[in-house]
Amino acid sequence: MTSVGGVTRSLLIGSGAYLPERILSNAELAAMVDTDDAWITARTGIRQRHIAAEGECTSDLAIAASRRALEAAGREPKDIDLIVLATATPDYTFPATAATVQASLGVRKGAAFDIQAVCSGFVYAMAVADNFIKAGQHKRALVIGAETFSRILDWQDRTTCVLFGDGAGAVVLEAGKGAGTSADRGVLTTHLHTDGRHHDLLYVDGGPSKTQTVGHLRMAGREVFRHAVVNLAEVVGEALAATGLTPADLDWIVPHQANLRIIDGTARKLGLDLSKVVVTVDRHGNTSAASVPLALAEAMADGRIKPGQLVLLEAMGGGFTWGSCLVRI
Repeated sequence: MTSVGGVTRSLLIGSGAYLPERILSNAELAAMVDTDDAWITARTGIRQRHIAAEGECTSDLAIAASRRALEAAGREPKDIDLIVLATATPDYTFPATAATVQASLGVRKGAAFDIQAVCSGFVYAMAVADNFIKAGQHKRALVIGAETFSRILDWQDRTTCVLFGDGAGAVVLEAGKGAGTSADRGVLTTHLHTDGRHHDLLYVDGGPSKTQTVGHLRMAGREVFRHAVVNLAEVVGEALAATGLTPADLDWIVPHQANLRIIDGTARKLGLDLSKVVVTVDRHGNTSAASVPLALAEAMADGRIKPGQLVLLEAMGGGFTWGSCLVRI
C-alpha cells in the first residue's frame, strides 16, 4: 500500500524480553553429563542458560515478553491486530501458541498464528508481519520469538544439551510513513532462504506424523558451523545491496546467538567491528527463535541501540533456513 506523502513502513516502536528464573550454569551441567566449563566456553562462548520451570510453557514466556514490548511501545492489547509467533517448541500441536497468547493478552481482533523456521523464526516472522503491514491488511503487529528448547534436548548428549536455553522476545511493529529511502525509519528490507537438502545436519528426531513422539534435537555441529558463516555473510550482503548500503553504515548487528565462534566468524567475513555486534550467547545460550529478539530487547533497554540507528538482524536454523532483516529504529 502506498500512502499519501510516501510509502508504508513497519516502524519498530517497542521491544520486550523474558527469561525464566532458573539459571543452569556450566558447572551444574558438568555434574549431569561428561563435560566441563572450559570445554563448553572454549567451543561455544556459553557460560550459562535459562531453563523454564516445570509447568512453564512457551506461551507463558511469550506472554511475559509481549506485555513488556507493549509497555515499551506505549500500546495496549486492543491496539494489536496481528500476532505472529515464531517457535519450534509450541505448547501443543494445535491450536497455535499465538492463539493462546492472543487470548491471554486480551487481543480481540485480527489474526494470530505460529510460524516454524527454527532459529531463523523471528526473522521470518518479521518479514511476514512487515509484508502484511505494507499490504495494508494490518496496522499494528506483535512479533514474537519464544522457545522452551530444554523440553526437546537429550540431556545425555553433551554436543547439544550444553548449547540451548529457554526464553522469549517480542517487538511491536506499527504502520507509518517513509520516503522510500534507506534513511526511513522502520523495516527497510528482508531476505529469507531455505535449503531442505540439509535436513540431517540439524533436526529433531520426532514429530506427530512421523513418529508420534516429540523427539530430541540432533546436530552435526561442525557442518552447521561451516554453512552458518557462509550463509549469514551472504544474506547480510543481500540486505546491504538491496538498500545501497555498506557494512560501515550499520550501527549494530544483532545476530542469532548460536555460538560465539559463528558470531565472530560472520563478523570477520563481513569486515565488521565486533564492538557493533550485540552478544548475549554467553548468558542466554542458544534460544532458537527467541535469541534475536532477546538480544535486540536487551540492547534497546540498556540504551546501546538508539532511535534512528540502523540495525541488521540475521539468523540461521534447521532446515536449513536463514534470513536477514534491516531496520532503522
